[in-house]
Amino acid sequence: MSASGGSKAIMAALGANLAIAASKFVAFLFSGSSSMLAESVHSLADSGNQALLLLGGKKAQREATPQHPFGYGRERYIYAFLVSIVLFSVGGMFAIYEGYEKIKHPHELEHWYWPVGVLVFAIIAEGFSFRTAIKESDPLRGDLSWTEFVRRAKAPELPVVLLEDFGALVGLVLALGGVGMALLTGDGVWDGIGTLCIGVLLILIALVLAAETKSLLLGEAAGTQEVKKIETAIVDGDKVTGIIHMRTLHLGPEELLIAAKIAVRHDDTAAEVASAIDAAEARIRAAVPIARVIYLEPDIYSDTEAARGADREATPGGPSAAPGH
Repeated sequence: MSASGGSKAIMAALGANLAIAASKFVAFLFSGSSSMLAESVHSLADSGNQALLLLGGKKAQREATPQHPFGYGRERYIYAFLVSIVLFSVGGMFAIYEGYEKIKHPHELEHWYWPVGVLVFAIIAEGFSFRTAIKESDPLRGDLSWTEFVRRAKAPELPVVLLEDFGALVGLVLALGGVGMALLTGDGVWDGIGTLCIGVLLILIALVLAAETKSLLLGEAAGTQEVKKIETAIVDGDKVTGIIHMRTLHLGPEELLIAAKIAVRHDDTAAEVASAIDAAEARIRAAVPIARVIYLEPDIYSDTEAARGADREATPGGPSAAPGH
């Protein structure tokens, strides 16, 4: 995902959430609705989250240093993880607390037209933001379902905005339902129930975001299609006859590290091997432009050694490969 595409969706969400947060807080002051207070804090937390995503994108653009030789691409993952923490603590826990208090000490809503009007406005504004996020995500999603896109995307911004906007829309419907039932029944407990449901929803979304960004922070490999492209690019059938084993790792959403042990002919000279490696690196970068760091180690492939149990898929800390592999 390009940074510009993510930034457009983030800015749309930020503008919508700031306007919505202000309108919800005004509605709370006039009506005393706990749903409106929870929703205003929710929108304010979302605004802070979008600011965090923008800050993470900015910091990730810094040049590599001797202390951080692979750059700062993972800053975007760190700030996306912070978003899940903010959404959980500020948004979800606050809404649950407010909902509990309103159920325990209900009171009748005043000036009902304020919360209803603001919620209708908020649904329209959040719908615009959600539409922008969908439009920006569609070209990147390809044939994936929305669930698969959120789970597999290496760039965190669009999945975060999509989940936030979806949660905001569902939360607004819950708030509208709580306020509506409180007005119909004259019982303010319904407003508290709506607020409680909003809190549970926000916590569930925060947990999903935390799980996905944790996986990215730990380090994810390239996608299946990218791996196939890399394998095809490495082997030319002449100087590079095969791949003994290979590892890939995302240093950031648009930065990929590739390390592979490649099979070369046993009678090639050092100069020929070096030339073959340079050519393979050029082919990899042409096939997968985000391949920024490439380490290729030449070796002589042996069918005999392979038959003894060398594990091509062995990982550091896992089963050891056979000698020479």
